[in-house]
Amino acid sequence: MVVAQYRLMTEGLWLRHLRLVLGNSMGGMHTWIWGTKYPDFMDALVPMASQPTEMSSRNWMMRRLIIDSIRNDPDWNNGTAQPRSARVASVFYGIATAGGTLALQKMAPTREAADKLLDARLAAPFPLDANDVLYMWDASRDYNPAPALERIQAAVLAINSADDERNPPETGIMERELKRVKNARLFLIPGSEDTGGHLTTSMAKFWKQPVQELLSTAPRGK
Repeated sequence: MVVAQYRLMTEGLWLRHLRLVLGNSMGGMHTWIWGTKYPDFMDALVPMASQPTEMSSRNWMMRRLIIDSIRNDPDWNNGTAQPRSARVASVFYGIATAGGTLALQKMAPTREAADKLLDARLAAPFPLDANDVLYMWDASRDYNPAPALERIQAAVLAINSADDERNPPETGIMERELKRVKNARLFLIPGSEDTGGHLTTSMAKFWKQPVQELLSTAPRGK
């Protein structure tokens, strides 16, 4: 997908250099790939809600559960039907890996409130095709920018939240891998009732200032 984005920039828009590549979640993963695959194409990188290592641990196991729940559902019928498992698995994944522990506790402090929240999510419109859902999650299985991190030339501001369920900071992975990038730092947003776990970085109020500072200090390329 990053190759397609690069071709759009260079062949469709005729751009030869970018000031900034910024992405969130899957876009954050793309940002790491941009930096390793096209190291001279941008001045700065801001990967958010992501880590520069291969898909692993809970993050991959939860994705596998979505994939397997669809493939193993008889109602999927080898891709010719739309099983309810796609909706249920997607809601399960969303609750298990996003939202923030403190924020969810605030929204659903009782069993009744939790049931109401869950019922609303299960009843919400689900326009995605089950095959697209399966492909969307399975496509991340070979993500791994780690072997090429030393190739990154741009200034890197990695932004994650302390309550990110998919990229938990307590593993120390981010700090370890950023040491391999010559001009990189981590901005970690503290978790609170106002953050949303993996969804925190979708709210610019938490990170706009450090990004502005990065853009004002990162050297400009040609």
